[in-house]
Amino acid sequence: MENQPTLQTQTVQSTMLLPLWGRATASEKNPEILYDQQAIEIIKNCDFDFSSIERTLGEFGGICYVVRARKIEDAIRAFIRKHPRATVVNMGAGLDTTFSRVDNGTIRWYNLDLPDAIAFRQSYLPDSERNESIAKSLFDTTWFDDVCFKPQDGIFFISGGVFYYFKEQQLREIFEAMARRFPGGELYFDAESKQAVKKANRMVQKTGNKGAMMYFYVNDAKEIENWSQDIHLVSCEGCFKNIPFNRQWSLSTHLIAKVSDWMHMMKFVHLRFSE
Repeated sequence: MENQPTLQTQTVQSTMLLPLWGRATASEKNPEILYDQQAIEIIKNCDFDFSSIERTLGEFGGICYVVRARKIEDAIRAFIRKHPRATVVNMGAGLDTTFSRVDNGTIRWYNLDLPDAIAFRQSYLPDSERNESIAKSLFDTTWFDDVCFKPQDGIFFISGGVFYYFKEQQLREIFEAMARRFPGGELYFDAESKQAVKKANRMVQKTGNKGAMMYFYVNDAKEIENWSQDIHLVSCEGCFKNIPFNRQWSLSTHLIAKVSDWMHMMKFVHLRFSE
């Protein structure tokens, strides 16, 4: 693609290519979980060698990305059934394609990410009506002013594979600020246990990226309520809960998925802010 922006290697931003590869490859084999046509098309047109990612992540890694997309989509659909004119903010959007699959014709959607990540995103996924990008850091709270917030319509924040890269204190501060600014809002994100984060760090480094270390983990989601009196835990459930298992998965993939939920290694956390 001509004039295609580039991503700096050895950065958190460059990790957006991992879930892109995962959703493209795994969704073709697991359409009953999720089918990501846009990701498949981007992979075909993206001038990038995904071979090292494929070797490192393998079958289970790809499935984790498509499962994550499905879980987040299910949460969004549940929210917009109650709030059909809701605002949805995708924090650390990368090359996420969720809007195209959940759009009900009335929601407002924002893709929040760093400027170079947004530039790269827009070369493949340009903005459209009700689907806009915000090129700012998650911690630059001026993005609050860029979001259309009507309390009566509701606001839902999602984040997939992003919070891992920050320290707990950073997230605590931004969560507190969000709770104050967006009363009644809800936040849905994925997290891993401390043990799983250590393993994930080794995996990412094997892809050649030495600049994307992970720090944040969740062993007990209930503890997040201690961050602020305005933050409340709605639910915390295993990654593979309510996900159909494909009989064609390898035995090891089946076992890892079951053990992961049994040991609470990968999970999805749903929070609500006080009104």
